[in-house]
Amino acid sequence: MEETEPALVPVQGGEKRVCPEEEKGEAVPSKKPRVNDNNGGKSKHPVKDDEDEEEEMPKDDDEEEEDGETFADMMKHGLTELDVGILKFISEHKGFSGILKERYSDFVVHEINREGKTVQLDDLSIPPEEEEAPEPEPAADDLDVLTEEQKKELGELQLFKNKEGDVSIEVVDDTKEKRTQIHKAIKTQFPGLETKTEERDTHKFIVAYHAAGKKALAAPRKHSWPKNRGAFCHFVLYKENKDTMDSINVLSKFLRLRPNVFSYMGTKDKRAITVQEIAVLRITAERLSHLNKCLNNFKLGNFCYKNHPLKLGELQGNHFTVVLRNISGSQEQVEQALKSLKETGFINYYGMQRFGTTAVPTYQVGKAILRNDWSEVVDLILKPRPGAEKGYLVRCREEWAKSQDPEAALKKLPVKRCVEGQLLRGLCMYGKKNVITAFGLIPRNNRLMYIHSYQSVVWNTMVSRRIEAFGLNAVEGDLVLKGGTAHMLSAEEAKGLSIHDIVMPLPGYDVIYPSHHVGKGYREMLTADGLDIDTMRHKVKDYSLAGAYRRVVIRPSDVSWEVIQYDDPRVSLVHTDVEKLEDKPGPVFNTEGKYRALRMEFSLPPSTYATMAIREVLKMDTSIKNQTQLNTTWFN
Repeated sequence: MEETEPALVPVQGGEKRVCPEEEKGEAVPSKKPRVNDNNGGKSKHPVKDDEDEEEEMPKDDDEEEEDGETFADMMKHGLTELDVGILKFISEHKGFSGILKERYSDFVVHEINREGKTVQLDDLSIPPEEEEAPEPEPAADDLDVLTEEQKKELGELQLFKNKEGDVSIEVVDDTKEKRTQIHKAIKTQFPGLETKTEERDTHKFIVAYHAAGKKALAAPRKHSWPKNRGAFCHFVLYKENKDTMDSINVLSKFLRLRPNVFSYMGTKDKRAITVQEIAVLRITAERLSHLNKCLNNFKLGNFCYKNHPLKLGELQGNHFTVVLRNISGSQEQVEQALKSLKETGFINYYGMQRFGTTAVPTYQVGKAILRNDWSEVVDLILKPRPGAEKGYLVRCREEWAKSQDPEAALKKLPVKRCVEGQLLRGLCMYGKKNVITAFGLIPRNNRLMYIHSYQSVVWNTMVSRRIEAFGLNAVEGDLVLKGGTAHMLSAEEAKGLSIHDIVMPLPGYDVIYPSHHVGKGYREMLTADGLDIDTMRHKVKDYSLAGAYRRVVIRPSDVSWEVIQYDDPRVSLVHTDVEKLEDKPGPVFNTEGKYRALRMEFSLPPSTYATMAIREVLKMDTSIKNQTQLNTTWFN
């Protein structure tokens, strides 16, 4: 599950709410919805990760480009890998430079489902309606259990002539078989009636009634769901430059549904082309397919009906197709790097997107939550900061710093669904003295991401120390998993194992730590941060950390690569699922082209960051700050 973290601000991207023909009955305007445009995701500053994240607001006359700064200038305040404990490499080749995600079409992710099949969009058709199997005719004996008087009363009830609103039939010979016969007879001979069994003074009665009142007979349900059709429509979602949470919000808005009727196995990054399976409760394939006419940067297909939703974590992993542009490495360097990735793997660090993109890292907020320092939590989220932010967020922060008035600061925000808006709304509702309750207005996943970010920076730091101290050898005091339980290695046990067997804990109350000096480093780091490693239970249950174990080194599967040359930096170098569906030709490479790129493919298990695999190949910092500087240098 590459880059599986939900965005801190899961908001819609400003799409119109309905298709034009749905709203007014008019033909669709000539402006053709785009899935894969000629631009291929190219922007003025291609590595910016937060474009289109909020609805664009009109600019003030004096607000041309946020004080004239370029995105590259603003990212000077961003994090680097050193800031989050990402320090080591395990390969021996000489590193080289390359531009990661220079275009979003340079990063393609296909989910691998729980059956191990790579999810692809290759069919836009709607599955044919299955004929509903006719119910078997009841036996004559079953129909002959009602008296003529009972039939008359039931007939009047069916036509709403019975003022009582129900008919009770006493079961004389009380057996389960007899009761079943009466239930069947009523439902078969008097459609629209429901039945139930009631006990009155030791006697059992079958009670017939209208389930949905008079409207049920006058206006039968228009959208009844066939009994032989699975309740969930599963489909493949192809999306460009949208994260999963944002995509679900867009689909919900167009279909007028709550987002929680959708389910999925993992979240995917924004700046990429991603293909994943989604399930939605009781929405037809035809209705979903109609969205293909309305939405930019989305395609829905491979529809089928199943009886179950999807669950987070059910996937087996993700398959990546990555293009690194403008590489400097020789053919020999590339071969050495990719062979090492295939045979040895990479350090399983948590990637940069785990820690946010502003000058206030998410792990600092998480640390304050764990310390129960709620005034610090509010200050970190709302205080002014240098770096890349929209004008209205800057004005909101300035108002908060000046007045500490949540209502005044909230008025500066046209978009209230961002984390800052949700926190300010909570402070308005519950007051500044009840911060814990106010903070609870932020969606739970986003709140937990702060403390998970802190766990991640601790894990990264400790793993760097582990590699520094012991390299790729398993040593006494290391941890391995046996049947899901952590086991500490003896010196003898360590001899037969390697780094690929070793796990390291994320801090929590339900884990053990390595017995060597790196294990003691956990306590030292948490103590320095004002935390007690022995009391990781929080007074707010949601923020109690049980901990977990994570493999130190991961070896990708299905690794392949090629160095390609091309002339036009605006052209996509990957043949997408949508292009294949539309019979568009794949990219053509010029062996004498003036630019060189490395195109690589590999598969990773869930909760593993592809950017960290790429980092091991390039041996360079993958942070937005560093990539922006590289990109700007190339284009200048």
